[in-house]
Amino acid sequence: MPTIRAASASLRLRSLDARYGLLGALLIAPTVLVFCTVIVYPLVSAIYLGLFSIYTPTMEGEWVGLDNYRRLLASGEFWRSLANNLIWTAGTLTLQIVFGILVALMLHRNLAFRALARSLVLFPYFLSTVVAVLVWRWLFNDLYGVLNHLLLWAGIVDLPVDWLGSMPNAMISLIFVGAWKYFPFVVIAVLARLQAIPDELYEAASIDGAGAWARFTDVTLPQLRDVLIVVVLLRTIWDFKEFDLIFLLTGGGPIIGTQTLPLMVYKEAFALNQMGGASAAAVLMMLIMLLFMSLYLSRARD
Repeated sequence: MPTIRAASASLRLRSLDARYGLLGALLIAPTVLVFCTVIVYPLVSAIYLGLFSIYTPTMEGEWVGLDNYRRLLASGEFWRSLANNLIWTAGTLTLQIVFGILVALMLHRNLAFRALARSLVLFPYFLSTVVAVLVWRWLFNDLYGVLNHLLLWAGIVDLPVDWLGSMPNAMISLIFVGAWKYFPFVVIAVLARLQAIPDELYEAASIDGAGAWARFTDVTLPQLRDVLIVVVLLRTIWDFKEFDLIFLLTGGGPIIGTQTLPLMVYKEAFALNQMGGASAAAVLMMLIMLLFMSLYLSRARD
């Protein structure tokens, strides 16, 4: 009898585990479906299309194997776009981190109208990219732009500066606008972490004779390390694949002076009507991002 009861209890447990397993599968199924629809399917499609020479309007073409990749890697335009991508990402990310930390430190202090300032600092991040670009194109205009007017009035320049139509002015302007648009994200993350740092750490550092700079380097920065790692990782990914701001502000010009890999993918697909080449460029871009993210994460763990 005890053996029969034990066997019966074991069967009931197995049946219960099976029902729970089925319930878990049903609950996770919508997430898996969405993941496959928005990530797996586009990724597999891009890899597949990159092996064909496809005419975009008809989506018809022929198998070419790795020829699209060979053509891109042998193209000077690809390497120039990659270099522009790295310059844009490194430049705007550096300014975002520096400005973001400085502004967060200011907003962490007991200032008048601090709540209002914290609200206003988010304005660039929530502003539509199209609206922001229109405003900055007006400011940068070489004929009637406010920036050139102020520089001429102050006697800093003798002639209007072509901010968006010549190099390296176009890249510098692009980096500055990108940093202005996205640095509030850094402010939000850093400010949230600053509010969680115990005051006792600063009091102990002050008792030990640490000045303001020493407290910042020995207390604040170590406490911000984990947050900054996440912020740098996210902003690197988002900045590396940035398209709309660059496309609307310079269009990749002058010539290809500010053309990045996302703009090259768009150009291959819809200007040259080479969907296969665009898919190959997108796959190469993904591999480059994976490489840099792997290197960064390995260093961050150390």
